[in-house]
Amino acid sequence: MRFVAFLRNVNQGQHGQPTTDDIRGAFEDAGCRDIRTFQSNGTVLFDADDPASVVQVAEVAVAERSGHAREIFWIPLGRLTEIAAIADADAPGLYEVTLHSGGDIAAHRSGVADQARRRRCTVVATGDGWALVRNDVVHQGNATPLIEAATGARASSRGLPTVIRLIDRFAR
Repeated sequence: MRFVAFLRNVNQGQHGQPTTDDIRGAFEDAGCRDIRTFQSNGTVLFDADDPASVVQVAEVAVAERSGHAREIFWIPLGRLTEIAAIADADAPGLYEVTLHSGGDIAAHRSGVADQARRRRCTVVATGDGWALVRNDVVHQGNATPLIEAATGARASSRGLPTVIRLIDRFAR
């Protein structure tokens, strides 16, 4: 089965960041098949029978290979495709998909809604370990700090245009 991983806070090629070789090698160390890095933001496609175990091993391997620990979040590619379809297709630049380890977020809870308003965004949809956030302004990056504040756990986001390109390239 195909999965997508988001490494948190990665800008491959920059000083102090894991390299593409570090990331690819970490997923190989974890026993993945058909590993594809996508763009330079720590997005990885991989095949695995047990993605949770793969990601756990890959997190350790990234730190060992690069000297830079990074959290890794994962989701089935098919589920990511379903989440992307929720957004308004006419305004993809307003949306971010966030993966996190904080369970399911009750988007209607007053604390989450209040934080979203302060950050100039809205939680559109959520599920176990993911959220779709709509920003008030195109290409703003409010989802990660919002979801981290709402869950008390780390998160990593990708803009919907990136997610759409990934889906177009690998899922269709």
